[in-house]
Amino acid sequence: MTEPTAVAGVPMRWVGPLRISGNVADIETEVPLATFESPLWPSVGRGARISMMVDEGIVTTLVDERMTRSVFVRAADAQTAHLASLEVDARFDELREIVRKCGRFVELIGFHHEITANLLFLRFSFTTGDASGHNMATLAADALLSYLLDTIPGISYGSISGNYCTDKKATAINGILGRGKNVVTELLVPRDIVHARLHTTASAIAELNVRKNMIGTLLAGGIRSANAHYANMLLGFYLATGQDAANIVEGSQGVTVAEDRDGDLYFSCTLPNLIVGTVGNGKGLDFVEENLTRLGCREERDPGDNARRLAVIIAATVLCGELSLLAAQTNPGELMRAHVRWEREDKTTKVGG
Repeated sequence: MTEPTAVAGVPMRWVGPLRISGNVADIETEVPLATFESPLWPSVGRGARISMMVDEGIVTTLVDERMTRSVFVRAADAQTAHLASLEVDARFDELREIVRKCGRFVELIGFHHEITANLLFLRFSFTTGDASGHNMATLAADALLSYLLDTIPGISYGSISGNYCTDKKATAINGILGRGKNVVTELLVPRDIVHARLHTTASAIAELNVRKNMIGTLLAGGIRSANAHYANMLLGFYLATGQDAANIVEGSQGVTVAEDRDGDLYFSCTLPNLIVGTVGNGKGLDFVEENLTRLGCREERDPGDNARRLAVIIAATVLCGELSLLAAQTNPGELMRAHVRWEREDKTTKVGG
């Protein structure tokens, strides 16, 4: 007997609106967050309200985008592996043509290699349109691997996935070479808003960011990451929009920067590994379709533009939650009071109001 597919219900609320500008979109939008951590809604809501008080809102800059898949092959020795790597480099134009036969929206844009002993690791980078690109990249990498094994002497199959991509693991290479959408968000909050809405000062937030996010993460052995809780906002947004939630592992590797600029607060979150899409697996569910439509990510645009819009909205949402939490943590007791209120006492208060 075949059982129908079950659906796990996670509470979801729309928060905002928040104001976004930059090189992808200039919009005001509410955002959906599916989470069991109910204090997240008012926390992101506070950051969203602050973004609406600033003319430019949260300035988002899409720096780069790519999906990667690494393969590895075996050779008789390191010299043979090195010669094979030179062959791969020389055939890059041929490899691009092979990838173009794998689909309309996948394009090979680069590769990086590394040799360890007699093993050659090849990390291919692709653009994948509006899809996050996991399957596109694997399909293309499989075709490339078959071609290389057939045409380059001295190498043999190792694996279609060599953990050098890197997918759903905390590593340094994604931040260095890129995987997903790389988005930088910035917000300049005037002194009076910092005092009235965040109940703190720019200097207090800047000092806490250095001592907590920078030094604390260093002592903990963090990998290319210095932030308070990117994963909270990413998971809530990913679940609400049909993303592969496990990608918050690398997605949450980002850096928060805070500066006191004569009493005004410069606040920035850099997210180099946002792996998101608006088409593909998980996007056919009714609630996902409804949410993506409401976010404006179902419009007729050039390939990739809907996914780029989604990425900058997600990044701006992360900034809202990060700013609110750090502000709360500059004040003794504020964080715990919020959790007690939202998790034990008040389940009905309007969010984002």
